[in-house]
Amino acid sequence: MVLYMPTKVYQEKRCVENHSRELAALGTKALIVTGKHSSRVNGSLEDVKNALDREGVSWTVFDEVEENPSVETVKKAASLGTSAGADFVIGIGGGSPMDAAKAAALLLANPEQDADFLYQKPRAGSGIKPAVPVAEVPTTAGTGSEVTPYAILTKSSLPQIVLTTVPGADVHHAFPYLGQRTKQSISHHIFPTLALVDLSYLQTASRDGCVYTAVDTLAHLIESHLNANTTDYSRFYSEMGLRTWAKVKDRLLRYEIGEEERRLLMNACTLGGMAISHTGTSLPHGLSYPVTCEMGLPHGKAVGIFLPGFLRGYGDREEVMRVLSLLEFGSEQGFSEYIRALLGEVSIPDELWERDVNGLLENPRKLKNYPFQLDHDRLWAMR
Repeated sequence: MVLYMPTKVYQEKRCVENHSRELAALGTKALIVTGKHSSRVNGSLEDVKNALDREGVSWTVFDEVEENPSVETVKKAASLGTSAGADFVIGIGGGSPMDAAKAAALLLANPEQDADFLYQKPRAGSGIKPAVPVAEVPTTAGTGSEVTPYAILTKSSLPQIVLTTVPGADVHHAFPYLGQRTKQSISHHIFPTLALVDLSYLQTASRDGCVYTAVDTLAHLIESHLNANTTDYSRFYSEMGLRTWAKVKDRLLRYEIGEEERRLLMNACTLGGMAISHTGTSLPHGLSYPVTCEMGLPHGKAVGIFLPGFLRGYGDREEVMRVLSLLEFGSEQGFSEYIRALLGEVSIPDELWERDVNGLLENPRKLKNYPFQLDHDRLWAMR
């Protein structure tokens, strides 16, 4: 078994302020990567700037990260950082800014490389330098990107299929698919050096934002537990995360979310990130990417609609019941009804669903994290 978790995590109120010295110790000038609005509204951007100012470290802000960030956006961020002389990166926000920060850190370290090299498998002796240090300040409780090595970007055309591998293990993470836009993890592993996790930043999240990111966490916990690459170590994370998620599920449905619920969601999120760092995700994430890009559904909602079918079709019924028990559901039907009540009904056009299913089945490597045989009818039934 392999356990590798190099990110130093602090989770507490006023986290950025309390650990400003460690943040500033990462370099001499920071490139702050974030989106346009939320980090300003919840105060996280101001906290980071104040912490760096207090420690005498200069910074420049790139605030153009969109939902499902593109390779072009990352390239633009890295160009700004290079021009400013940045030697470390701070990502602030949800999964999109945090993933963009990792990829930008790699481009900052290799300014002579074209952005295409993000999807080229690293080779010994290639001269590729490791990414500059990255710190992450999550403001949502969903992706767990603050503790994973993955950076999932959107490409405007289908690339050569390249799957991500966890250090020391044959573990794949992302699933490309047919279409004009593709979400795919870059081929380089970039664990953040530091994660500063402050549940206070969740206070300004909308109902939909909170729910969808929480369901993304749930997917990470389920998919890492029911996975070809799961180990006793990874299940320490996933089982603790599932128990934690269960404590907030009823209040999430009623949307009675206070400080204690935010704490539980953030804990579950980070645990989910630790789990998928060792296993990768599985079918619900792979199936969700076309739905996100082609139907415009938020990622958490898109992945969540496939969770009931994933449990229903999974080959090890004992482990499915274990997951349901950890989540305090008495049956698969109860879980399905809960997800439907939480997310609402989503109708996927037959043509898109057919392409989605075929896109996964056409290459066996896309199914590597799923430990049982799949055919068209079995996968189609997961809808």
